[in-house]
Amino acid sequence: MDSSRSLCCIVVLILFGISIQYQSSAREIDENQTALLLVNVSEGSAKEIPDTLFGIFFEEINHAGAGGLWAELVSNRDFEFGDSSVPSPWAIIGNNSSVIVSTDLSSCFDRNKVALRVEVLCDNTGANVCPDGGIGVYNPGFWGMNIEQGKSYQLVFYLRSDGPVNLSVALTGSNGLTNLARTPVLVANASNWTKVMVTLEAEGTDPNSRLELRSTTKGVIWFDQVSLMPLDTYNGHGFRKDLFEMLQDLKPAFLRFPGGCFVEGAKLSNAFWWKETIGPWEERPGHFGDVWGYWTDDGLGHFEFLQLAEDLGALPVWVFNSGISHKEQVNTSNISPFVQDVLEGLEFARGASNSTWGSVRAEMGHPESFDLRYVAVGNEDCEKKFPQYKGNYLKFHSAIKEAYPDIKIISNCDGSSKLLDHPADLYDFHIYASANDVFSNASRFNGAPRSGPKAFISEYATKDDAGNGNLLAALAEAGFLIGVEKNSDVIEMASYAPLFVNNNNRRWTPDAIVFTSSQVYGTPSYWMQHFFKESNGATLIDSTLQDNNLSNSLIASAIKWRNETDDNDYIRIKVVNFGNNTVTLNISISGLENSLQPYGATKTILTSSNVMDENAFTYPKKIIPVETMLDKVGENMDVVLLPYSITSIDLLTKSISI
Repeated sequence: MDSSRSLCCIVVLILFGISIQYQSSAREIDENQTALLLVNVSEGSAKEIPDTLFGIFFEEINHAGAGGLWAELVSNRDFEFGDSSVPSPWAIIGNNSSVIVSTDLSSCFDRNKVALRVEVLCDNTGANVCPDGGIGVYNPGFWGMNIEQGKSYQLVFYLRSDGPVNLSVALTGSNGLTNLARTPVLVANASNWTKVMVTLEAEGTDPNSRLELRSTTKGVIWFDQVSLMPLDTYNGHGFRKDLFEMLQDLKPAFLRFPGGCFVEGAKLSNAFWWKETIGPWEERPGHFGDVWGYWTDDGLGHFEFLQLAEDLGALPVWVFNSGISHKEQVNTSNISPFVQDVLEGLEFARGASNSTWGSVRAEMGHPESFDLRYVAVGNEDCEKKFPQYKGNYLKFHSAIKEAYPDIKIISNCDGSSKLLDHPADLYDFHIYASANDVFSNASRFNGAPRSGPKAFISEYATKDDAGNGNLLAALAEAGFLIGVEKNSDVIEMASYAPLFVNNNNRRWTPDAIVFTSSQVYGTPSYWMQHFFKESNGATLIDSTLQDNNLSNSLIASAIKWRNETDDNDYIRIKVVNFGNNTVTLNISISGLENSLQPYGATKTILTSSNVMDENAFTYPKKIIPVETMLDKVGENMDVVLLPYSITSIDLLTKSISI
């Protein structure tokens, strides 16, 4: 047996073993265990949960933005990435006898000089007649453009030619044979760079479409900055609607952006520099994200991230480069230009519309300031291999606090075990581990310092045994978040990572949301977060499990929250059963003062027949929360907890003050 087949068999056996270890179904349960949960609703036991506790973290990874949330359909629209012939994924329509395609540095845009040169050798008359439909180039987008019948798409591009231009621009099927939209473009004089804008109305649907630029006239045409955007983006702000709505449904309190390692870069030259990502999209140079290995045109830039947070009703959390990449670090004595750059970035977000950088924001269509209250100095930089971090951090901290004393500054250094040795409002904490380790870390902050900076758990996820996002991972993370909720006096924020993955570019798994050009589904870890979206600003109620035998597999919390839809108050009890046995949970609630209503109670469960189950495009809702009405409601009640499940119970109450 060759080595590849041997490896394959080993992997199959390992996965089979994991599945057997965690598999559970009703038929296999031979023991029904019991537990007691005491819930005290009295005023003395209540604690206010920060209204910022649960949010989201967006990183440009897995084509989350380029080819994802950012609705631009053309990949490498600026021709800046690739070699001097045909930059990928652009391709030629025709052959060597009819067309020659190359790139040169003749663009009219100073910060992205590459243009595409298309020399048409054939003509509409004579010995070398162009084939029917013409020759030229096409772009398949990010693994296919999703073109939908009845929708409109705005095509913008720049061209130049020594003679008149007669083009046919079209949206076609992946093989170019099916016509979805087509229109001629005639430019009598294109001796100077000319901007062309065309609206294409789709007459058919194909999730694997492509954009074609064709000609039947001999001559040379230069193209640059070719953009195709659907006109139905969210609020016209450029965000793909279905993906935006997945985020909106989580009701995130904050948005951390733009990374992650994307902020650092393997080299500083490939880090995310905010000034390079603002202004007219045509003038943005784009950059190669060398950590995750792909080009981004930075259409989703600093301004768009701030706009995204505002559209979501979330607070922006800007992570900026601390002068450190994966391979380089700037000496603290040379960090001043980086500090000044950040101060100008803050002015761009918060400054008056007549300030130097605030006026740039205003010119982009947002005269009002953005509500930027949090910044993070670097990402995962507080390690022994980065000795310059603390010195750099202190320079940033001092300058920001002097200019914006209200902004909360987040340090990369871990303060969960002991107080930091430098000033900070919050400290960053990341956890990627096996399901058992993530679940057991629910108690991680029980012994954290109760004074000093609070924790920002900006990246958490089950990693080692999570597959592409299975139920086991979601359960472990839910248990961890219950621990976060119960320690919310020392934890201010928490967010899952990564948020998105394009199914064609899995640089990291698992992820919360999986998509293609036309489809999207949430993994169990995405749906798990729905159980916590009402916790922001809610009241934490004292809850205690009384059965020590289940302490390693059962965890619970309780909150009081107000439903904005019906304006009623509810008590929500969440319980994670991380074991393979059914548990009958007796819930005893005290301090209600006869406020519990006998109606309006619901039970919501997230589970599946096998703990290794995942959602997929073929069954996108295999594992989603299932809500049912709860009939038997009382201050003492029994609830059955299925094996490997998250259960949430919402009890309607009369308005009570706690």
